[in-house]
Amino acid sequence: MPLFGNTFSPKKTPPRKCASLSNLHLLDRSTREIELGLEYGIPTMNLAGQSLKFENGQWVAESGSFMGDHREMQRLRRRNQQLEEENNLLRLKVDILLDMLSETTAESHLMEKELEELKTRSRRRK
Repeated sequence: MPLFGNTFSPKKTPPRKCASLSNLHLLDRSTREIELGLEYGIPTMNLAGQSLKFENGQWVAESGSFMGDHREMQRLRRRNQQLEEENNLLRLKVDILLDMLSETTAESHLMEKELEELKTRSRRRK
């Protein structure tokens, strides 16, 4: 028993005999999917009574479950279109009002400048 030496010396692990004892890595892909159950199919979910499926990177409503809300969807699209048109009209009105305000402000500044010039001229005459 060493006084100042390292008392902890783990044993070396023996080398592995084989990388894998399973022969599944030798099978082709389709057989592996069948054997291991890797064929998941299209992801689906049920949300608020609607069945949705994931296709081409987007969640799409299944044809049978969404037909009841088709009218509601059309109504919402129409309402959205109306609101977008109203929003565009209001933006146009705001732009016009800002133009009118800037024009009036410019005219006001010109009038104030002319008034100051007239005041200075009248003071010089006196």
